[in-house]
Amino acid sequence: MKYELQDEYIELFKLLKVLDLVDSGAQAKMLVAEGYVKRNAEVELRKRAKIYSGDTIEIADLIIEVE
Repeated sequence: MKYELQDEYIELFKLLKVLDLVDSGAQAKMLVAEGYVKRNAEVELRKRAKIYSGDTIEIADLIIEVE
């Protein structure tokens, strides 16, 4: 899956919400806090981590390429 940035960056939990991968921002934050999300192959625990073009986000079997 590809996601095209509209701004310089997007916060991680907002990315999950925008892509409809979760029902709410609270659910997105919980997924991140519990270690289910990887950024560039490393577990990302910061809910508000800034995601830039070129980053890759992994959640289970889903891979999101940020452009």
